[in-house]
Amino acid sequence: MTPYATAFGAITTREALRFIHQRERFLAALVRPLVWLLVFAAGFRAALGLSITAPYQTYITYETYIVPGLCGMILLFNGMQSSLSLVYDREMGSMRLLLTAPLPRWFLLFSKLCGATFIGILQCYAFLAVASLFGITAPLWGYLAVLPALVLSGLMLGALGLALSSFIKQLENFAGVMNFVIFPMFFLSSALYPLWKMAESSKLLHDICQANPFTHAVELIRFALYQQFNGWALLWTILAATCFMLLALWGYDPARGLVRRKK
Repeated sequence: MTPYATAFGAITTREALRFIHQRERFLAALVRPLVWLLVFAAGFRAALGLSITAPYQTYITYETYIVPGLCGMILLFNGMQSSLSLVYDREMGSMRLLLTAPLPRWFLLFSKLCGATFIGILQCYAFLAVASLFGITAPLWGYLAVLPALVLSGLMLGALGLALSSFIKQLENFAGVMNFVIFPMFFLSSALYPLWKMAESSKLLHDICQANPFTHAVELIRFALYQQFNGWALLWTILAATCFMLLALWGYDPARGLVRRKK
């Protein structure tokens, strides 16, 4: 197991060092959700009154409702940015060195995914800490209970980024695809408004939101933050993570690339 542990440590450490050297990435990860929390929420509060809905036991403010969705947004952006670095590494040639290591390709990609997820979780907890300074808090034990939900959601969204990076060969194209994926996933979910409100305006949009894997990741985080279990969200998040990871492995399959070059 020593080669596996060495490779896992090296890949995750590289991800951490890259994040440390990019301080603006950390600031952007905090500024983006805080703008939604402190600016947009102030305008939406009156328009989007919320009644009692699970997992909440009483009426809540709009700011309290969107905190789990903003944690999901942090993981989504982080997963995409981490995969963007894969496209960059492939252009520079370092990605080729990584994938030619004498270890299973699934393990190398999973190590990369774990490193990115760990960074995303740190960003989420930093955001929750800043939100608490503005009086937007959750139950104390909820901050610990939400950790497994953050891990699973981060793996799912990171695997989505890996799958996309396996099919996009140029850095400029990936940046465009990021926006094409991120914004529909974020807005067509329960991150900013409960699904029953969406159903009141459009049954079709409600069904699309219900099928969105990001919705289930957000609900998994939301329920865990209030120490409640959501089995349906857990199931769909695991299924989505598995499908995205299998797609990424297929995309990074060297045999598939060889066949494509021959054609």
